[in-house]
Amino acid sequence: MSKQSSEADAEWSRLYIDGEWTGPSSGETIPVENPATRETVAEVPAATEDDVDAAYEAADAAQPEWEALGREKRNELVGAMLEEFESRFAEVVDLLVREGGSTQGKAGQEATIGMVDFQTALEVAPPEEEVRDSQFFEDKKHHIVYEPVGVVGVISPWNYPLHLTTRALAPALALGNTVVVKPASDTPVTGGLLMAKIADEVGLPDGVVNVVTGKGSEIGDRMAGHPIPRTVSFTGSTAVGKRVASQAGNGIALPALELGGNGPNVVTADVDVEQAAKVGAVGSFTHQGQVCISINRHIVHEDVYDEYVEHLVEHAESLTVGNPAEDGVNFGPVINETQRDDLVEYVEETVEAGATLETGGDHDGLFFEPTVLSDATNDMAAACNEHFGPVAPVIEVSSTEEAIELANDTEYGLAGAVQCRDLDRARELANQVEAGMVHINDHSIQDEPNAPFGGMKESGLGRYNGEWVVDEMVEPKWISVQHEDRDYDLLE
Repeated sequence: MSKQSSEADAEWSRLYIDGEWTGPSSGETIPVENPATRETVAEVPAATEDDVDAAYEAADAAQPEWEALGREKRNELVGAMLEEFESRFAEVVDLLVREGGSTQGKAGQEATIGMVDFQTALEVAPPEEEVRDSQFFEDKKHHIVYEPVGVVGVISPWNYPLHLTTRALAPALALGNTVVVKPASDTPVTGGLLMAKIADEVGLPDGVVNVVTGKGSEIGDRMAGHPIPRTVSFTGSTAVGKRVASQAGNGIALPALELGGNGPNVVTADVDVEQAAKVGAVGSFTHQGQVCISINRHIVHEDVYDEYVEHLVEHAESLTVGNPAEDGVNFGPVINETQRDDLVEYVEETVEAGATLETGGDHDGLFFEPTVLSDATNDMAAACNEHFGPVAPVIEVSSTEEAIELANDTEYGLAGAVQCRDLDRARELANQVEAGMVHINDHSIQDEPNAPFGGMKESGLGRYNGEWVVDEMVEPKWISVQHEDRDYDLLE
């Protein structure tokens, strides 16, 4: 067996709780399928609510000692995880390709971002202790300090399973919290069990990292609503995110949510059309469109509309569809039948409503063709829904004012893009787009550690990355000190 395939073929049939690899209390497993070949690549545990309880209890018991280790020692251990991660880079890429249908380019990029998550975590820190004078009493000081929230629950999705776990896991650990991870059932290895193996091999104390795998329908409510965690990090659809937020609220936990998107790409008349279409193609077709921050709608000025559609079709038809494990393939499968069937329905409904199918629209198994729809309107199925696939509806507008109105005519507000050579005008338009992240003369699939990542409206609460994620992982504490005796008169 080759070194690259050895990790992908490893045994993943146990949970990781309190430093031990243990079978689920149900005794059952869930098959994990390679979406390109439909072969089973692993059998993972089907955890129960009792397993979730055990994981949270282990994390809760371990947290005080983990915090007491101090930042220097914690950084040594988190740094050791990074080193182990780096040593496994090729294996991690192979796992992302086989388990999640990632192309090799996307898998390599995700693995790199995952490592950057650990590197950034080693540097993030809460605000320094601040001392303030009392506004009411002399000789009294206020000390504002920041402490770890305690236990963090992480519920991660299948599209970028590694990064969307590590972006919460790594800073949580470095800041003194312990963690319980529930990865998506489509990608439980790269979304959780792999990190458990790394934590185990570098010798993290028992209970600091715990991973439970299972179906969200069976253990999701318990993960989100458990009384132990103080922060619950969730990435996924808005519909499920609302349920997670409700459950977390019942447990008095902070919901840190990155939810759905319906990203607009506003293309003005002032563009290099070929370049703008290339940007749009990357934004719509990366990872088969299965990205929360992908371009869902191309809103294009009428002066360049026809040419833009023509170039977008050329880019779509230039992609090589196939098993992403094979060299030269840059477009793989969608994750499962449910996702594929939703895409078929969205395209059919959009064409029935009057859009023109320029290219694509068909599928072979889970390989759904890159699809371009012209003559689309903002209320058509492929445009008004987060279709989460390789579908590019192109909407014609007569002015930038109309473009902004349509861009904001959605309940979502995660990410967007503006294409315009006049940078002052582009910035004006970007300011008007109601989204947490807007990118000028670039596509919207951007994520960097020194910029806040998150959405507005129904696209989430809170922010990830750098100093912004600290707010989700620590909480302020006020300690006041009265330095001299003072008179205390009872209030009349």
